[in-house]
Amino acid sequence: MGFLDYVMRFRPNTQHGEILLLGIDGSGKTSILRQLSDDDNMSVCPTQGFHIKILITGGVKLNVCDMGGQRAARHYWRQYYGEADVAIFVVDAADPRRLLEAKEILSHCLEEEKLAGIPLLVFANKQDMIGALTPEMVSEALNLVELRDRRWDIQGCSAKTGEGLDEGLSWIVKQLHH
Repeated sequence: MGFLDYVMRFRPNTQHGEILLLGIDGSGKTSILRQLSDDDNMSVCPTQGFHIKILITGGVKLNVCDMGGQRAARHYWRQYYGEADVAIFVVDAADPRRLLEAKEILSHCLEEEKLAGIPLLVFANKQDMIGALTPEMVSEALNLVELRDRRWDIQGCSAKTGEGLDEGLSWIVKQLHH
């Protein structure tokens, strides 16, 4: 039994949430997870497979599963869909050329039966970069306003500076309390 399990035993009212962290390669998923968990964020390599981190915020224990975003790895995402309470989709807001690809991948994910109705948070990442699209522009490009089968939110953020990440986590915690 790890230290976290020991602490959690004495906090029986603590909620638990399974978070699926998705997005195409290079969007910043791993950098966001490292920033949230206070890990070294200076040298990040493309994720091969997946990483799982445990975060505790707002009295909620979050198991965050960071899935590799390369084309070949996306096929394996669906193996983890059934466990998810909330999905986070990360978009590189500084690379508008790949928004169409991100839109297609997000659309395919949201059509999956195992993800039906679960809340969706979109992180419009890399807001610290010159020329990054605003969250509103990313929302429009992804056609988020057409989502009627789930609660969703979009949050501008920077994995590099941490800006916007806490606001996104707060929204997730609210969804888990619903």
